[in-house]
Amino acid sequence: MATDTHTCTNTADSYSCHASPVALIDHLAIKHNIARLRQLLAKGQSNHAPHIWAVAKADAYGHTLELAYPGLCSADGLAVLTLDDVRHCRALGWTGPILAMSPQVTRAELKDPALYPLHLIIDHAEQLAHLAALNPRFAPHVWLRFRASLNHAGFDQTDYRKAYAFLQTALREGRLAGLGHLQHYASAEIAEQLRKERQVFQALICGMPGPVCTENSAALLSDHAAAAAAATDWVRSGIAVYGISPLHGMSGHDLGLRPAMVLQAPVYGIQVLGAGEFLGYNSRFQATRQTRVGLVRCGYAHGYPRGLAEGCEVMVYGRKATIIGRVSMDTLTIDLSDHPDVGCNAMVTLWGTHELPIETVARQANTIPAQLCTALTARVPRLAMP
Repeated sequence: MATDTHTCTNTADSYSCHASPVALIDHLAIKHNIARLRQLLAKGQSNHAPHIWAVAKADAYGHTLELAYPGLCSADGLAVLTLDDVRHCRALGWTGPILAMSPQVTRAELKDPALYPLHLIIDHAEQLAHLAALNPRFAPHVWLRFRASLNHAGFDQTDYRKAYAFLQTALREGRLAGLGHLQHYASAEIAEQLRKERQVFQALICGMPGPVCTENSAALLSDHAAAAAAATDWVRSGIAVYGISPLHGMSGHDLGLRPAMVLQAPVYGIQVLGAGEFLGYNSRFQATRQTRVGLVRCGYAHGYPRGLAEGCEVMVYGRKATIIGRVSMDTLTIDLSDHPDVGCNAMVTLWGTHELPIETVARQANTIPAQLCTALTARVPRLAMP
């Protein structure tokens, strides 16, 4: 049976034992990552360096627009989902171009001068009528989206050509500020498939003037960046901007990126199990020796993944400790048998360092890092990195 039990008392520390987990957001890392992408795009390019859209969908991939913005503003443009997101960026002070990637627009909404310079992705026929009737005083730049092999939103090859001809008329009449071509790859991390997707798109738009926007994070980093730079005028980077690798088996650090989020949570209690005792729901863990267990204030209600593989690790005081037992709604449990100096109020790092990259946790949870970032709930405060 347990030989020792400890509970915490509140302290004057920044986070008491009853505090929640916290995600620390480093805007300087975001700025570094955008500079790294520029460096890659510039290699071998004498006179053509694509502009960078920093994708800030899903509240900046869970980092929050407010905290990420000082880093994101080093990009050439911001890419969000809706017109409400556009207004949010303007309220933060951004005066450059903003790309609304899935806007539901009306003519009345597009008359708001605060939205401009505004770029819109056009991916279905219903949007065309709104654009044709616009007053030239409110002229967005539009990007026509090719459906391609992803087969999500967008036009097939036949309808793409028709939509382009229709929008060319609106462009000549001054109802549009510009007309470009956009594709979202289905398999950007697979070099051969990426090349095929590029070739199909380039054949489609041959003879149709306009800037091109194709490459995403995986396309920039999995294939030669010089090829990406030559293929496009604008690149869209989401996950890499936040220091996370889009490539299987690689971390952001391997690619010269810095993580912009560190997830930490406090130890709020210590239990000592005797040999043979069980821990957690469904008795998933049974102690084979006396085991010192740390109770960590983070669970699946905070967005931490429940379905972890055995042996997933965390960091405490710069050392690794193993998660044992099942992750519950509010608590995960770690083996502190080899860490006698770790007690209540110690902050445990759950992901976001070179020693414990989020890519490793995602792999052990059978998911992708973007899901981990965006799945963090409102119970996890986001704070600026001190």
